[in-house]
Formats: sequence, structure tokens, C-alpha cells
Amino acid sequence: MELIEIIGYIGALAIGVSLGLIGGGGSILAVPVLAYLFSVNEKVATAYSLFIVGTSSLVGGIKQHLKGYVDWRTAIVFGLPAIVGVTVIRHYVVPAMPDILFTTAGFEFTRRMAMFGLFAVLMIPAAFSMLKKQKEPLQDAPKKVSYKYSLILIEGLVVGAITGMIGAGGGFLIIPALVLLANVEMKVAIGTSLIIIAFKSLMGFFLGDALTMEIDWSFLAKFTSLSFLGIFIGSYLSNFIAGEKLKKGFGYFIFVMAIFIFYMEFFVKQEL
Repeated sequence: MELIEIIGYIGALAIGVSLGLIGGGGSILAVPVLAYLFSVNEKVATAYSLFIVGTSSLVGGIKQHLKGYVDWRTAIVFGLPAIVGVTVIRHYVVPAMPDILFTTAGFEFTRRMAMFGLFAVLMIPAAFSMLKKQKEPLQDAPKKVSYKYSLILIEGLVVGAITGMIGAGGGFLIIPALVLLANVEMKVAIGTSLIIIAFKSLMGFFLGDALTMEIDWSFLAKFTSLSFLGIFIGSYLSNFIAGEKLKKGFGYFIFVMAIFIFYMEFFVKQEL
């Protein structure tokens, strides 16, 4: 095993540790770890990331369900269009995209640039969502959940499509949508979003990628197992380390990673 692969597996462990410590964000690093440390292409990186994001979110979602922070009806209402969106993208759109989308003035805009460029752009609001301090609700009385079905349908389809393109869960998009479009309390929105992310990511992987490409199940099992181990390590460490400060630092790290990905794909790749 080469040194860079060892670093990659350490990265898989770190993804889980961050999830266990701060409750989210770590899975967004799956794509860069897979792409730059294991040198897999954009289709495989985003596909494997969907599986890793989905399984880790499922673990987190079950934990939130046991605490009573999952609204299953809302998860279904929002999750179904999201599943449709991600499945269509992974099964039909991504396999049909050519390696080079277009060429202008000698500049080749590739499928990899489109997928990783969108990923880098969306990492920035994800970073800001981690830097923003969560406000605790002032009242204890539960809100009455109400659905704006047409907007939820559109939002679900859009979030599902984005997830399919970049291989990340999009919790920073789902949580505000649940609060604004379904009047869900913040804690419940966070727990419910994990269930939505889990099912749309896993369904997108199994109904899309698993049917259209060859999956290295051995590698995926090792990577995901290390992430799971990291979740338990992170959960244990969270008893001794303040999560809020770590979350802020991790937000800055994601912001730096977004710039790094953009630089690697749009400048370094063109020079090679």
C-alpha cells in the first residue's frame, strides 16, 4: 500500500471523526479524498461519496430518531422528490455526459470541471452554514407543521439533482427548506434532514450508479468502515472537546478546500 493511499484511509477515518464530533460536514470531504488521494474519476468519486454520505447520515438519523428529533412524514414529503431528482441524474444524466462538454478559445470545459466546479461552489455556503452560530428557539411550544407542497416538490427535485451531480448530501440546503417550507423546528429539521440525505443518497447510488458502473465493493466497504469507526471515535471525543469551536474551524477548512478544488480543476489541470 502506497503512502498516499494510507493518507487516504486516514482521511476516511477523519471524515467519521468530524461527523462524530460536530454532527455533520465531514461527508463533504469524501469527494476530494477519493478524487485526490485515491485518484478516482469524477463519476466514481461522486458515486462512492453518495454511498458514504448515505450510510453515515443513516447512522446519524437513527440516533436523532431515538431522541425524537425526526419528523417522518416531513421526511417522506420532502424526500420522495429528492430521490427522484438524484436517481434521474445518476442513472441517466451523468452516464450520458461526454468527457468534454464544450471547447472555446482552446479552453476545454470537461465533465470533471462541471461536476467538481459545482461541488467547490456549493462548498462555500456549506462552510458559511458551519461558521454561523445556531440560535436556540426561544419558545418550547411545538410549531404546527404545515406544507407548501409545490415549493417542497421543486426544492426536493433541485436538491436531489444537486446531490446527484456533486455526491454530497446538501444538508445546508435541506435544513432551511424544512424550516421555511414546512415550519419544522430547527432541532427536528436537523434530524429529519439526515434521514432525507440518507435515503436520497443511497437510492441514487443503488438505482443509479450500481446499475450503470462497476463498483469496487471491497474498497468501498473498507472506506466506509473506517468512516464508521471515526464516527464512534468522534462521538467519544465529543464528551471532552467543545464541538462549537471545532465546527467553526472545520467551516474555515471547507472554505479552503473549495478554493483548492477550484484551483486544481481549472488551473492545474489546464497546465498539464
